[in-house]
Amino acid sequence: MAGGGGGGDGEPEFQIAPMIDVLLVLLIFFMSITSAQVLRIDQDIRLPVAADAKKKDDKNAMFEASINVSWIAARQEAKIKLDTQELPNEEIVKVLTERKNNNPTYRVIIRADRDVLAVEIQKVMALIAQAGIDDISFSTLNQDS
Repeated sequence: MAGGGGGGDGEPEFQIAPMIDVLLVLLIFFMSITSAQVLRIDQDIRLPVAADAKKKDDKNAMFEASINVSWIAARQEAKIKLDTQELPNEEIVKVLTERKNNNPTYRVIIRADRDVLAVEIQKVMALIAQAGIDDISFSTLNQDS
């Protein structure tokens, strides 16, 4: 009997090799998506605590920027990163404006260290406003970790 891959009694054999191939492809796919999201987050930032914080909806993660604002205590200044890049303020506005022009629903998540002064957050919000983006969220924790 040609082909079929079954036994002599008419029942098909279970082929494990194609199942493993599919499983590995899915594993690689999900690992690459997850690591792209994790790279945008600065792990050194200690987020502030907001007891009523709500979990973010991840369905629009492709259409948002993450601005990480860390506080350098030794120099008493804030360091601003757009996603993973530290850029001058003018360049941040330029990049955000271009992204907003390509997608009118583009939004920004501000991830600021709990030690950053409010005036520094105002400066970041002014940069976002210059780019024409009015959908801004703040990243917080709902309990201290």
